[in-house]
Amino acid sequence: MDPRVLLTMTLALTIVGAPPAAGRVRWQHLSTANGDLPLPGASPQQTACIIADLDGAGRPGIVLGFRHTAPALVWYRPTDAGYERYVIEPELLTLEAGGTWADIDGDGWPDLVVGGDYQSNSVWWWRNPGPGWAPDARWERYTLKASGAPMHHDQVFADFLGRGRPQLAYWNQRAQTIFLAPIPDDPTALTEWPAEAIYTGPGGAPAGAYAEGMSAADIDGDGRPELLAGNLLIRWQPAAGWSATPIGELGGLIYAGRLITGSRYPQIVIAPGDNVGPVRWYACADDDDPFRPGAWQPHDLVGRDLIHPHSLQLGDIDGDGHLDIFVAEMAKWSENQPDPNHPTAEALIFYGHGDGTFEPTVFQRGLGFHEARLADLDASGRLSIINKPYNWSTPRLDIWLNLGPDGE
Repeated sequence: MDPRVLLTMTLALTIVGAPPAAGRVRWQHLSTANGDLPLPGASPQQTACIIADLDGAGRPGIVLGFRHTAPALVWYRPTDAGYERYVIEPELLTLEAGGTWADIDGDGWPDLVVGGDYQSNSVWWWRNPGPGWAPDARWERYTLKASGAPMHHDQVFADFLGRGRPQLAYWNQRAQTIFLAPIPDDPTALTEWPAEAIYTGPGGAPAGAYAEGMSAADIDGDGRPELLAGNLLIRWQPAAGWSATPIGELGGLIYAGRLITGSRYPQIVIAPGDNVGPVRWYACADDDDPFRPGAWQPHDLVGRDLIHPHSLQLGDIDGDGHLDIFVAEMAKWSENQPDPNHPTAEALIFYGHGDGTFEPTVFQRGLGFHEARLADLDASGRLSIINKPYNWSTPRLDIWLNLGPDGE
């Protein structure tokens, strides 16, 4: 397949999900299932989904990772006409879900990081070849971890140590450990970045399951981000080193944001990812210590257990100035059967009011979601939804462009 497959957005407007409430959102649905988007590749197992402006165009592209079948990594690069599909990694690698980006080599262009799955003890990074981005240009691949235990589901870059340059935090699930690796002075010269184990334990995973989920947020407002992972709030202090505070009993995908306008601390939302359980948001009182065990009070979001809710995002979807919550279930995860595991899977949007209350809506029912993202894809100032299922109806990619409030 030509690595440049041009997308022209000519799809007629489609309203999806439940009938929108007044002032909510109209959507335009683009899908590989309808021929609106080029197929990402041939792999039936789609893992990573990274949103990044790799070419400095002012519009983020979509990077998808795969295992089972090459290519391992592709980039949907935005153009004036739509998207062009570029192959970043043409070889077969067994990539895991997660992935992140940063300017690793200091040349001004974002580079990519994705970890290996249960079959691999490696974490790789790809050097951005820009500027120019010839369609056949090979992104140079390097390793930053190539030993120890396998499986690396989730990574994030942030300056946790306050050094003025971000460090990479990554899960190593088979080691039950989170590692922190500063970017070396010459990252291309090393196949193993020096890394420190900053947490070892279950991370809120149920018995027999693995921990997952990772993001960064400045919880205490001191200007230095903390690490959110599994069910934990992890921070570094110059005198005390690393400490981990449990947020809730169950861990999983985890993000923070101010669901309550004016609150001293942001709130934290956890979805159980590859497991089954409730989706909860947690709040710490303004006069409490967010690093005190028991400080975070749980609030049930959905009212039922969700089944493999492996998509969780926070963002102002309807543009009313308040954060909303997007959460979605997987429809299929088993590789040894053709039929969906959960054919009535739901994708839900909880429109926030800024006071800890929400208006729940069904966005989609019966579609498989995995690692879905919110991003302003078209520089409209509105958040669209990007989804690639894991192995439901794959290979596949869906985009719902946010066209603004209903009734405009």
